[in-house]
Amino acid sequence: MSGVSLTAATRQNLLSLQDTAALSSTTQNRLSTGKKVSSALDNPVNFFTAQSLSNRSSDLGTLLDSISNGVQTIQAANQGLTSIQKLVDSAKSTANQALATQITTTGTAGAAFSATANTINLEVNGTAVNTTLTASDTIDTAITKLNSAVSAQGAGNAFSKDVTGTKIVVNATADIEFSSPADQANLGFASGTANAGPQYGTTSTAGQSSNLTVTGVKERASLSKQYNSLLTQIDQLAKDSSFNGTNLLSSSAASNKLHISFNEKDTSNLDVQGVDATSTGLSLTAITGDAGATADGKGNFLLDSSVTSTLTSLTNASTTLRSQASTFGSNLSVVQNRQDFTKNLQNVLDTGASKLTDADLNEEAANSQALATRQSLGISALSLANTAQQGVLQLLR
Repeated sequence: MSGVSLTAATRQNLLSLQDTAALSSTTQNRLSTGKKVSSALDNPVNFFTAQSLSNRSSDLGTLLDSISNGVQTIQAANQGLTSIQKLVDSAKSTANQALATQITTTGTAGAAFSATANTINLEVNGTAVNTTLTASDTIDTAITKLNSAVSAQGAGNAFSKDVTGTKIVVNATADIEFSSPADQANLGFASGTANAGPQYGTTSTAGQSSNLTVTGVKERASLSKQYNSLLTQIDQLAKDSSFNGTNLLSSSAASNKLHISFNEKDTSNLDVQGVDATSTGLSLTAITGDAGATADGKGNFLLDSSVTSTLTSLTNASTTLRSQASTFGSNLSVVQNRQDFTKNLQNVLDTGASKLTDADLNEEAANSQALATRQSLGISALSLANTAQQGVLQLLR
């Protein structure tokens, strides 16, 4: 107050109390906020440096979400490849089982051979073969001609004659069938029931001769269906191996890739190229029938060569899957490493920002206690400074 006159000692103590109050206010603010730099006014350099560090940490936090999605996408693809490999192994087992299933044809003609001029049409392992007989052919000549025709298709010397020397006998590790009732009758074999048994001929409608027994064909046909079913499962599994709308197993096109940024400016990144892990991408084709087979597809896995070719394709598919899994595994390792690096870098940035702006609460608590003591001492000093004036007051009384 301008109208009040204070002594020098009193004014000095008053200023000290005011300074102490200001320091106490600052200390209390730091204790309540935990910050020693709350605005640019406190310390411009520290404030803006800390703000820059915090902003970068925030940007890296956003990138971490994208990196995490990338990790999950690659893991989904890798899991898909692992499961597809198991299906390929199952398909390989099915093909091996088909190869181990022996196809045999056995039987003896019901009537003695009687040569007539005719062309004998047969189906050997699904392939049409024929031979021409003449009216002068003996049973031995007919057998020689028949064996010459079927041997070219892997049936060997399938035809022979029985102990009486008058009837034709069939015994072969192959599927041998007649193409028409006339062909059966010309060799002494009786006609079977219409459409009885497995049919592979392109013209046969009367069914296999009741004198012949063919085994193993139905079993191989069933195994081929199992094989085709496994290919369908491979396709479905590849299409389901997606994460957040991204599927790395559906196509090997250049556009099918996962782009992962590792820094704010995208100058550090990784492109994970997708692959085609479907049956088509693995060069696996469904078994739809061998040469000479009818449209009903029952010629599936009929030839050993077809099964062997399928096994080769499956082996190549396994090699491709292992290579793809290795590539994805390498990419996953890189992304996970960058994920850990980004987390640690974010922690470094946050720590650096905190050191520039955070208050030492232990220090501020000690300051608060010291200032409280100083304030008490200041008040006492102010009281002492007024003692002289109190003496004058006593005289006036």
